[in-house]
Amino acid sequence: MPYTPSSYDSYDFANRRHIGPSPAEMDEMLKAVGAASLDALIDETIPPSIRQDKPLDWAPLSEGGLLARMREVGAKNKVMTALIGQGYHGTITPPAIQRNILENPAWYTAYTPYQPEIAQGRLEALLNFQTMVADLTGLPVANASLLDESTACAEAMVMAQRVAKSKAQGFFIDRNCHPQNIAVMQTRAAPLGIKVIVGAPEALEPEEVFGAIFQYPGTFGDLCDFTSQIAALHGAGAVAIMATDLLALTMIKEPGAMGADIAVGSAQRFGVPMGYGGPHAAFMACRDAHKRSMPGRIVGVSIDARGNKAYRLALQTREQHIRREKATSNVCTAQALLAVMASMYAVFHGPQGLRAIAERVHFLTERLARALRAAGARVETDAFFDTLRVEVGVGQAGILAAARQEGLNLRRIGTAHVGIALDETSDEDILVRVLRAFGIESAPPHRADLGIPEALIRQSDYLTHPIFHMNRAESEMMRYMRRLSDRDLALDRAMIPLGSCTMKLNAAAEMMPITWPEFSSLHPFCPPDQALGYREVIDDLADKLCVITGYDAMSMQPNSGAQGEYAGLLTIQAWHRSRGEGARDICLIPVSAHGTNPASAQMCGMKVVVVKSAPNGDIDLEDFRDKAATAGERLAACMITYPSTHGVFEETVREVCDITHKYGGQVYIDGANMNAMVGLVKPGEIGGDVSHLNLHKTFAIPHGGGGPGMGPIGVKAHLAPFLPGHPETGGSEGPVSAAPYGSASILLISWAYCLMMGGEGLTQATRVAILNANYIAARLRGDYAVLFMGNRGRVAHECILDTRPFAEHGVTVEDIAKRLIDNGFHAPTMSWPVSGTLMVEPTESETKAEIDRFVTALQAIRAEIRAVERGEISAEDSPLRHAPHTVEDLVADWDRAYSREQGCFPPGSFRVDKYWPPVGRVDNVHGDRHLICTCPPLSDYA
Repeated sequence: MPYTPSSYDSYDFANRRHIGPSPAEMDEMLKAVGAASLDALIDETIPPSIRQDKPLDWAPLSEGGLLARMREVGAKNKVMTALIGQGYHGTITPPAIQRNILENPAWYTAYTPYQPEIAQGRLEALLNFQTMVADLTGLPVANASLLDESTACAEAMVMAQRVAKSKAQGFFIDRNCHPQNIAVMQTRAAPLGIKVIVGAPEALEPEEVFGAIFQYPGTFGDLCDFTSQIAALHGAGAVAIMATDLLALTMIKEPGAMGADIAVGSAQRFGVPMGYGGPHAAFMACRDAHKRSMPGRIVGVSIDARGNKAYRLALQTREQHIRREKATSNVCTAQALLAVMASMYAVFHGPQGLRAIAERVHFLTERLARALRAAGARVETDAFFDTLRVEVGVGQAGILAAARQEGLNLRRIGTAHVGIALDETSDEDILVRVLRAFGIESAPPHRADLGIPEALIRQSDYLTHPIFHMNRAESEMMRYMRRLSDRDLALDRAMIPLGSCTMKLNAAAEMMPITWPEFSSLHPFCPPDQALGYREVIDDLADKLCVITGYDAMSMQPNSGAQGEYAGLLTIQAWHRSRGEGARDICLIPVSAHGTNPASAQMCGMKVVVVKSAPNGDIDLEDFRDKAATAGERLAACMITYPSTHGVFEETVREVCDITHKYGGQVYIDGANMNAMVGLVKPGEIGGDVSHLNLHKTFAIPHGGGGPGMGPIGVKAHLAPFLPGHPETGGSEGPVSAAPYGSASILLISWAYCLMMGGEGLTQATRVAILNANYIAARLRGDYAVLFMGNRGRVAHECILDTRPFAEHGVTVEDIAKRLIDNGFHAPTMSWPVSGTLMVEPTESETKAEIDRFVTALQAIRAEIRAVERGEISAEDSPLRHAPHTVEDLVADWDRAYSREQGCFPPGSFRVDKYWPPVGRVDNVHGDRHLICTCPPLSDYA
């Protein structure tokens, strides 16, 4: 008998590593679903009229092949020592933090901590971040991070307008702010009718503005005391903002001591690599009176069901997913993973360590200034922390070239100046090389002289909480990080079946290159010829995304999905203005849309008109037609999600697009549900003019506990000239993010995903995502009603379980969500887009065994609900209401109406590897009424 070689390929990434169910398991699942084949299921799910003609056809790479390609591309980047500054600095990531946080799936695969009982570790780390920021800025309240410094400046400007007593329409920007900060604020101000005034701080006219922002230290290094300007602003009822530097604040007078109302900045230099622009955690702190107007997330301290301390996200009613067009901003993502890294950097070094780093940087800068002046150079920065501006006249090109010969990038300022910003990585060797570039042969001796005026030396203490004074032996640090991660439930432990959020595999091979120096060490404003590897990655990923979506051009600048929506709407508005139709200001948005949609439209100065849903969950076509006709020449755009937020491919999508175009509007298709379309449907071919893509959903960038993310936008050719520009790279429109390519380093993840999956693998992923969702819907038939289905009884990649009927027996959707924690699962999306429901999205990368475990858990919960319905136990006494159960519950006196076994080890939970939540059900109301958002003293835990 002839030998038959095996056809099994361990290195077939798409089919053996990324896609969960095996071919045999898919056959079993198709039987349960009642479909003859996977092709037949897709035909029953997606209307034939919208299917794409050509398959995605590039060949896949193995993991080994990918890493070799990444090495080859990375070698095209030239890693120089970046002394450019301008908001980005070299830093040292402590290896313990790199290995135990940044490269640890327990941290990077977690979801936003909306379910606090399973996020206590992340929440503690983020509370440490808030405490660090509040202490260093001298302001009492801080949030748990924003996207980048420039967007934090823009958020602060809009916040200032909300809280100012002044009714003036102007906003003053210190001309010494970083150029990208000025540009992003100008972008944000224009559609809101804010009059921006850029000038010298001494030229400020307080009565003309509702607020002002000062950079401290300034972009060219200058240190100024803004106390008098801030007092004048307060006298006129205006708000004072300072954009500042956390490392400098260990030595210089803090914004709170000058009277500032709001402080913003970036925590990048606290151990987070530059990564050609990101991701980095921005911060915002403010006076206590303004905390309810602050955008972004705030971690607060509450109590659980036993009265124990428990962390949670506080003041949730401010967020866009609840307030929609009345939201404080459209921020739907923080940079949680990077905020955790920055907070751990502060724990790792403590206040003395941070001060020592700052002093090393400062004294090195002082020696540089002394040497330059001694050689006759004109150093224009008198008071400084780490940055100098030097007048070099016609010698600018020669000095910049000489510096490059020394392996250094200095900052080109105008035509006659250079900037030099030293950092934590700077040492004696770098000092000598800088001086050589200026033709100076030796460095002067260290004298511990200060370049900071005495009046600007910090007097107050900071980081006084015991967590910043723990024993920093690496063994203790490692255990602290491990203890925190053990309190959390992330994708490395269990399926996270969140509808609309696509918590899929983040493969190790995709993650590895982001920490390689050839990608992590580049400054976003380095000369373009030093970033040819990044150029190749960005161009090839953009090309592939255009092929996938049917669009003609991509902007990689938006660094979140919400930022992508905002950028897409700005692009539409710029196109309308170019045609003399700038009066178009109405945006039609279905009632089922993501909360970021109306918030983004409002930020662009558009008037939101809400369109009804039909009884089956589709857009009400007649209502849409009527409202488009009423808007007429004022119709700017419609925003739709496809497949719909209800998890259905609506057959009328082309009609919706045609109606919008008929009245001169543009169609914005939200790309949140692209995981149901890749390889099967192209939004740019069914009528879309612009879409954002959530790379942290469909394209495998991890959620990182609520950030990082990327939200690039694809547009049709007529909109391409109006994509966001940037001060460093040109373009006619203003930027929306601090760096030209947003959080460029994590684009590597999506590129790697596309390369390893190949066109056929990406398509198969979509098909299996649809199979997995339909399998769950089929398995739960008879236990839970699925709220919306397509015309042929199929759901897309997610399904909505209707739990509202249980409310009449006292069982809430929250009871079910918390009971799932006992089974070892993160809950599906609760009460969105329909209140009292659960939206489930299994993704393609979950195995049949894990999906079956989830189904078993939901069926067991349904059995407990039936016991309540039959009157065998009250909802109040049932395990549903007491969930989640902790170890403390297990060992305490048991006085409940059900057994310990039922409460603590329900079907679906692991016996040996069971996840135990560290706290019981958290009291949300208590946390909002008694808001504490910095680390409480240890005595509170006694």
